[in-house]
Amino acid sequence: MHRVLFICHGNICRSTMAQFVFEELVRRAGLENEFVIDSAATSREEIGNPPHHGTVNMLREVGVPVGTHRARQITRAEYNDWDIIAYMDAENERGLGRILKGDPRGICHRLLSFAGSTRDVADPWYTGDFDATYRDVLLGCSALFEHLTGTHAPALPGTDPR
Repeated sequence: MHRVLFICHGNICRSTMAQFVFEELVRRAGLENEFVIDSAATSREEIGNPPHHGTVNMLREVGVPVGTHRARQITRAEYNDWDIIAYMDAENERGLGRILKGDPRGICHRLLSFAGSTRDVADPWYTGDFDATYRDVLLGCSALFEHLTGTHAPALPGTDPR
């Protein structure tokens, strides 16, 4: 069983997009019973809110199902519940450090690091560019899928991640 948690600042844009994209990759590969996937925030600003309409619209445009989700904040107590905690940017890394008080198991990784990049996933809350965020999320999630399963990620519509 692979347990993956995606993290961003508010848990309404990037981390929820990554959660739903990764769930779709897993579903298309027929591996639903081998994964637990969720997302959370480092802040408390959006707790209880649904995914941002820009995230919902982008995912619907490319045919990725949007599940029921309400923003929540990661807690220190849940650290051992996850095998991978994939965060979107340097600010999220600092927030995780503050909340988790360290990463002794080495499970916290920048999402795009799985694709060999040190870049951040740009925050569409500020850029308004949900297309660019989707391309980055798909690239990172596809690479994470390949890292965990040892197989190529199924193709998703909209953008070729390679």
